[in-house]
Amino acid sequence: MAPIGDHLARFLLILPPPPSSTSFESLKAAYNATLFSTLKELRYKSPAILEIALPCAHLHNSSSSPRSALYAPTQGLLSNLYKLICIISAKESIDVEDADGLDARIILVAYSRDGRSEMGRGATPAADMQGPIIGITTLARSGRPWEVIFSVETEAGEILLKQFQTAAGKLFTNIHKLRGGITQISTTEPVTAQASAGRRHHSVAVGGTFDHLHIGHKLLLTMTAFMVDDASGNDPDVPRSMTIGITGDQLLVNKKFAEFLGSWEQRKESVWNFYKSTLDFIPGTHDTYKTEIVTNPGPNGHAVNFTLQSGLTVRCVEIWDPFGPTITDESISALVISGETRSGGKAVNDKRKENGWPELEVFEVDVLDADDRSDQLGNSNLEESFQNKLSSTEIRRMLSEKSKAKSKV
Repeated sequence: MAPIGDHLARFLLILPPPPSSTSFESLKAAYNATLFSTLKELRYKSPAILEIALPCAHLHNSSSSPRSALYAPTQGLLSNLYKLICIISAKESIDVEDADGLDARIILVAYSRDGRSEMGRGATPAADMQGPIIGITTLARSGRPWEVIFSVETEAGEILLKQFQTAAGKLFTNIHKLRGGITQISTTEPVTAQASAGRRHHSVAVGGTFDHLHIGHKLLLTMTAFMVDDASGNDPDVPRSMTIGITGDQLLVNKKFAEFLGSWEQRKESVWNFYKSTLDFIPGTHDTYKTEIVTNPGPNGHAVNFTLQSGLTVRCVEIWDPFGPTITDESISALVISGETRSGGKAVNDKRKENGWPELEVFEVDVLDADDRSDQLGNSNLEESFQNKLSSTEIRRMLSEKSKAKSKV
């Protein structure tokens, strides 16, 4: 999806906590009706941004645990929810894939299973207002100009809405309540990952073209941000960064429908726009980050660095080969990839071994598919429509067809 500015209409959906089982079937039973109603209502308000607050019990009181120990349940939950959004959109022909559509972004909210969340009343430090994991108080106090706030008419949904409004210090008048689904929740808190289980990472990388940022990209980028651990008590000043390798323009000239492929600058802005909305919750319209342009000679020498007040740096690097900074920056310790590019992770580690560097710990995100076994109606076109929303090439093809149709008018 092309870069989206802050001038677009913005909406918030506050989901109730997910069921104890976060399988796709369980999430569909819990959220399908709510998401269907929200997406249908907003389809004619596009282009717009839909921020979806997802309360996660397994992230409550998890700050001492390494993110690597929390990766699997978080990735599974996020990928299944994005999959459900994509399936609903494909079935109902709702545009969630280009600049004219609805830009859905999932926000991870650390929230206790029994409904008791943090309700701080004092000033919130910048580090606590940085995503991708935030509290309900941070979300409520972010001051974002939501035109409508959707909530769910269930007991858990009402509790969450009350906490949200209490934290904000006001009653919102733009609340639209929706029907909820079937949710089976255990009353016990999930077992929190042990602080000693798993390796900590403060420099994480991901790479890709990131053309027309779609749902698959959002999953990949969110889990990359997720894998950057907080600064530990033993070393509070440790540098923390994400390196986003974005393919340079010269490597893309032979891509299909290249005339509808965004420039490196446009794709960089699209990535940063997504991160800005999922990482920076400090209220106010002024910029709360610093920007540095790097123009060093040689491979990976061109970059734009964005540093948040919390100290986290997002490095958008122009890459000229399949490896990018993973073989020029020894400090990177983890790599996030999609399941379909697994061989790329091995190739990177082979190169690092040649340099005598430590191997990267590799984390995969799921390859999203339209398999919905609970849908007995069947839809021969569903898979094609679904995949069109997850393919930059198909998005460019559709833009090409739109352009041709307009030129004939």
